[in-house]
Amino acid sequence: MNIFRASFLNDQMNLKYNIVYLKKLYPLRISRGVRDGQHNLFVSISENGHTGWGETSPGESEGAATAEVAQASLEGFLASGIALDAIHEVYDAAREHKVAPCALAALDMALWDLRAKQANMPLYRMLGFPLPKKATSITLGIMTPKEAKERLPLILENQNMRTLKVKLGNNDGIEADKAMYQEVLGYSKKYPISVRVDANGGWSLEDAKHMMSWLAERGCEYVEQPLKEGQEGDLPELFKNRPLPIFVDESCRFAEDIPKWAHAVDGVNMKLMKCGGVTGALRIISTAQAFGLKTMIGCMGETSISIAAGAAVSGVLDHIDLDSHLNLNPDPCEGAPLVNEVIVPTNSPGHGGHFTNPL
Repeated sequence: MNIFRASFLNDQMNLKYNIVYLKKLYPLRISRGVRDGQHNLFVSISENGHTGWGETSPGESEGAATAEVAQASLEGFLASGIALDAIHEVYDAAREHKVAPCALAALDMALWDLRAKQANMPLYRMLGFPLPKKATSITLGIMTPKEAKERLPLILENQNMRTLKVKLGNNDGIEADKAMYQEVLGYSKKYPISVRVDANGGWSLEDAKHMMSWLAERGCEYVEQPLKEGQEGDLPELFKNRPLPIFVDESCRFAEDIPKWAHAVDGVNMKLMKCGGVTGALRIISTAQAFGLKTMIGCMGETSISIAAGAAVSGVLDHIDLDSHLNLNPDPCEGAPLVNEVIVPTNSPGHGGHFTNPL
């Protein structure tokens, strides 16, 4: 289903909304539930012959549970008559207006795409970033060992990927987590795989301590979001004598969250849907690096449009998890190609993401 609506901002600039249903190739199960598809909101901004594209992957924790709510959030903000000339000023005004971060992400990345096209430069180059060289991880949602046994050969043999992010925090408890991880680890005998774990806040403090020690003995690289959002007060205790690096995801949404927990984590995972787009990501990168933290970028059910925008900032990051477009059936967009396990920005002007067939 495509839902279209246009909104003319001024004589030179106009904005359009499209809502498109995206079906996943494989349902993704995490500690908070399972998704097999969703409606995403796409925003295009045209000015003087150039069009910039942005995308919202909605989520309740990102301020808008549906694409329609995200669109309404943007419409309410734009009704104030704000000029879209200066991206950082637009971002700050939207934050003050309490625009849903996932909705702001669509507007923000569309503006960056537009300005880079007007400058006739790839976005990564306009930002002064190098091309990424680090492999993206491929996410394995929570599943049984039997399901993992069926899925892993498709990733390791058909897709030729070697970096895995394993979702744990199973509602059936840590023994179920261990069984799945052991199944994944069994493939290390045949393939040179790297494994990291994301608990999505699915562990208690005691389970997190136990699981981190257990995982460290079994080659895990790091653990992401071991504790539930709102339980950050326990991070210092978990951080003390930790056997693995700790990255936070839901506990760090914006750059201003970083100083609160910099003493109790090793790194932060930014997502364009959480931080409000490219502008928010730039601020997280600067702040995290100022505090000596590692950085990574993740995604949330996004097409090649949003993944391309994320890839534009990924050349300076320590870890990459930009794989959601690879799990769409089909991805209606292109511009975020996978080359030797790396999501590489294109050298065309803008972030490179666009619909394969024009809407």
